[in-house]
Amino acid sequence: MQSNLDSNASCGTQIMRWADELAQHTDTPGVMTRTYLTPAHHGAAAQLAEWMCAAGMNVRRDAVGNVIGRYEGLTPNAPALLTGSHFDSVRNGGIFDGNLGILLPIACIQQWHAEGKRFPFAIEVIGFAEEEGVRFNATLLGSRAAAGTFDMAVLDNRDEGGHTMREVMAASGLHAVGLAKAAYDPATVLAFVEVHIEQGPVLLNEGLPLGVVTAISGASRFMVEVEGLAGHAGTVPMEMRRDAAMAAAEIGLYIERRCYGTPGLVGTVGQFNVPNGATNVVSGKAVFSIDIRAGDDAVRQRAVADVLAEIDRVAQRRNVAIAARKMHEASSVPCAPWLQAQLATALERCGLPLRHLPSGAGHDAMAMAAIADVAMLFVRCGNGGISHHPDEIMTAEDAALAAQVFGNFVEHFGSSFPRV
Repeated sequence: MQSNLDSNASCGTQIMRWADELAQHTDTPGVMTRTYLTPAHHGAAAQLAEWMCAAGMNVRRDAVGNVIGRYEGLTPNAPALLTGSHFDSVRNGGIFDGNLGILLPIACIQQWHAEGKRFPFAIEVIGFAEEEGVRFNATLLGSRAAAGTFDMAVLDNRDEGGHTMREVMAASGLHAVGLAKAAYDPATVLAFVEVHIEQGPVLLNEGLPLGVVTAISGASRFMVEVEGLAGHAGTVPMEMRRDAAMAAAEIGLYIERRCYGTPGLVGTVGQFNVPNGATNVVSGKAVFSIDIRAGDDAVRQRAVADVLAEIDRVAQRRNVAIAARKMHEASSVPCAPWLQAQLATALERCGLPLRHLPSGAGHDAMAMAAIADVAMLFVRCGNGGISHHPDEIMTAEDAALAAQVFGNFVEHFGSSFPRV
């Protein structure tokens, strides 16, 4: 019989091999792009279903296209511990974002099935069909359907080819009228636990393989338009300028100063455009984005209020008009303390150091929090923590450690989950 060490190493190698194989299902050969309900997306779904079946699970695909594998408990129809992540990707992304959280529990269940091990509860692994929002500009489609919070209005969103989501779903054999049936009954769900690469450098920089997530940050996003007055760069005196680009730049620098040094708070200007700009023209218009996030909603909201107040001050001082339009608002989602504690204990039992940290990125767990307590286990990624990029990497050793901790968490879960 394999030792635990050999078994864990084998599990890590299996996860990495599956990740490479799943990456062959891409919309663009040689580039990791897999968007909702494309042929590559259907191919990935079929591959996941095959691996789930081989691991001893009963598999179904729901009305939004989620791939769900159920590993039955000792008692048929027992409540389930849910886990999983998404198998769509951003354009030209990485192969571990989302996919790790599906492949890792499949690998664990494969070992349990080989050992004939069952639990007092069922385990369901959900491959969420869509999280990134690339094709139809609507995020978390899979997890929102599972949580019963799917916004039916997004069915009329169109892709770049002009096809509505409703049309594309119907062509794939998925019908919007059945979406309500994709929702879980909360009474049948014990908790949702997601394993995910960190998508950041904290664990890497601290030399730690794993971390327990405290909360998924809330986010406020704005598109801002600044209207000034265009003029000749050589003839308009500095004190008379109504320079839209410089007003926008001043606001951007304020955002950086305001968010710097406050733990868990980040502010980003990710888009900055000067329409019809030229080297010899004082800019008459600038358009830029604002993204402010924090694990604590009060911290985020205070920062947003300060930024909006600064926008008003800059507009008045520079004699420009500024309109800030809110594009997105999401509250933070705390991870359940009782689940954090169990993950921490699993790390301790596996001889690993404990690090708590927030998630600045959004995840399917945010949507699943509508029906169950949620938790997340972060796994270190390399290359400076880069993600959503072809250079996204992780190691088989870290995959093995994550599988060991997740497995330990599950094996001790039956006697410790809260009873309603």
